Amino acid sequence: MSNLIPNPDGTYTRLITLPIVPAQPDPSSPTTRVLSKDISVNPKTETMVRLFLPREVLDLPAPRIPLIFYYHGGAFIFLSATSSIFHEFCSTMALQLQVLIVSLEYRLAPEHRLPAAYDDAVDALHWIKTTKEEWIAKFADLSNCFLMGTSSGGNLAYHAGLRACEVSDHLDPLKIKGLILHHPFFGGSERTGSELVMEDDPILPPRVCDAAWKWVLPVGADRDHEYCNPAVSKEFERCVAIRVMGCRVLVAGCFGDPLIDRQMELGKMLEGKGVRTMTHFGNGFHGLEVSDPSKAPALFIVLKNFIYEL
Repeated sequence: MSNLIPNPDGTYTRLITLPIVPAQPDPSSPTTRVLSKDISVNPKTETMVRLFLPREVLDLPAPRIPLIFYYHGGAFIFLSATSSIFHEFCSTMALQLQVLIVSLEYRLAPEHRLPAAYDDAVDALHWIKTTKEEWIAKFADLSNCFLMGTSSGGNLAYHAGLRACEVSDHLDPLKIKGLILHHPFFGGSERTGSELVMEDDPILPPRVCDAAWKWVLPVGADRDHEYCNPAVSKEFERCVAIRVMGCRVLVAGCFGDPLIDRQMELGKMLEGKGVRTMTHFGNGFHGLEVSDPSKAPALFIVLKNFIYEL
């Protein structure tokens, strides 16, 4: 992959970058409607979370608001929870949905191939159930938690959700109520119809996905590995755990995304397993609402209906 330059110490220099936004934890600023701050999760893996809290919640009498774990996109290789587009997306989402967002800075491939990111996500779930961090302790409703991710983060939300549902007894008092798979990043050895039609897509051409998976999957695995392609894997039988836990799933995507066929098929497969599944597909391209904030309000209405079961 031409956007990765290997270094002598085994790390890689990434040529795809975005501006980094600092956290904004000061509640005294009159123009700050959403507060944010960074908290270490696991010093050994150097993971951390960026919290987003609507400023107005500080003035309410003992509020408890839903908790959303958010996983950023970037093909498991690029970008960060502190990248400008994800900071702004999470900040706006926290305000519009009146939720506390925990955006995870997970380990990236190729230095840390999958399942490292999945392990980090589950580790953070165990961390949050015991942390004494002020915002979480005072404002988060741990019994009303959702896992959400965009692109590769949607893949992460799915696999972290599977694992969380299987060990739910060990996560008390944390309760996972739903998974929100926003333009989830999946693949496979055989092309789908949408991938064939959009092979020259300017945002996410399938050949770029193929190259990314080579750096992300365990060494020697192909694109029909369970982490990449749940449709052909026995791993999909594990989604029964999602149904047993009463966990709901929202799959959202755009018809102009080469991955749309895979996303729609995933929704059908989950429904076939008896999982309460909601889908939301519309016009646009991969990562639409993150890269074009003007399109986000329509998505936030869907998310609000899903989270609050309106």
